[in-house]
Amino acid sequence: MTGVIGPGGTIGILGGGQLGRMLAMAAARLGLRTHIFAPKGDNPAFEVAHAHTEAAYDDFSALDAFAADVDVVTYEFENVPVETARHLAERVPVRPEPRALEVAQDRLIEKSFVQELGLATPKFAPVDDAAKLGSALARVGMPALLKTRRLGYDGKGQAILYPGDSAFDAWERLGRVPCILEAFVTFSCEISVIAARGMDGAFVAYDIPRNVHEGGILRRSTVPAGISDAMQRRAVEMARTIAEGLNYVGVLAVEMFVADVGNGEEVLLINEMAPRVHNSGHWTEAACAISQFEQHIRAICGWPLGNPARHSDCVMENILGSEVEHWRAIAGEDNAVLHLYGKREAREGRKMGHVTRLKPLSHD
Repeated sequence: MTGVIGPGGTIGILGGGQLGRMLAMAAARLGLRTHIFAPKGDNPAFEVAHAHTEAAYDDFSALDAFAADVDVVTYEFENVPVETARHLAERVPVRPEPRALEVAQDRLIEKSFVQELGLATPKFAPVDDAAKLGSALARVGMPALLKTRRLGYDGKGQAILYPGDSAFDAWERLGRVPCILEAFVTFSCEISVIAARGMDGAFVAYDIPRNVHEGGILRRSTVPAGISDAMQRRAVEMARTIAEGLNYVGVLAVEMFVADVGNGEEVLLINEMAPRVHNSGHWTEAACAISQFEQHIRAICGWPLGNPARHSDCVMENILGSEVEHWRAIAGEDNAVLHLYGKREAREGRKMGHVTRLKPLSHD
């Protein structure tokens, strides 16, 4: 296969956070080097990479030098400017393609793209100005979620609206920026599909985790998720449809609601996608032979995708803020796999690490 990058090759990673760090560690196990490109800040990925460049994403001379030093470029988060990815794609392969960033960065584009593929989402409407806010409310109703179209994550950039609330005041608090209004969904649980698609079109998916969020931040992921086999198969099919629609290469995460539509019937609604390795897939490094991080490296380098089967049941829990001070107690637990990210400052709600607690594999 053309474009295969073997041991000794160099992977360029846009973003210097914990995901970039874990990608670099996985690459090193396969004999591959990594070069991290990130703006100035707390970049724990720098500590484990072969090389790094500290520069702004619009520093095109620095990007050119970066491109000249790597064999392929990927990214650890979806808020890398699309212009940056496109500039690099003219010089070196970028996987997944910049189109995936473009879709994932804008909630309206993302929801519209998913619906064009014939997949279900919560009801939504665009909010570009005060007039469209009114028409969106008429279409979607309340309760609803008003979200900025761009740059929101971990519960940021959104507001819940209940009957009697002022939608205009909420839009003002969000800065009167372009938004999307989404219907509030009654769901039994939140799940995610962590899947990978290779350069040859091969597709594999991990077992599905059940996710619990607190304050908009993922608190824990539990595998198995406790949903039916039929629903798991449908969720994987939906993720595959998205991956193929984007001509995707790499690991892709698709978050979904298991929504109650009455009469005991449940359906899957796509909430959002992330064109990268994902927090709800961190358990794979402890409970699978091939982690999501290694799987992503394999995919973008043209290697065979690994078997995603798990050898244990597990619960992955994020370590937030000052909770990292309990590292010693966690490290002393039996069957607990601790991973700390090396961040310097433990701010409230900041992801400082995670722990995956393993259990014997069930056969339910």
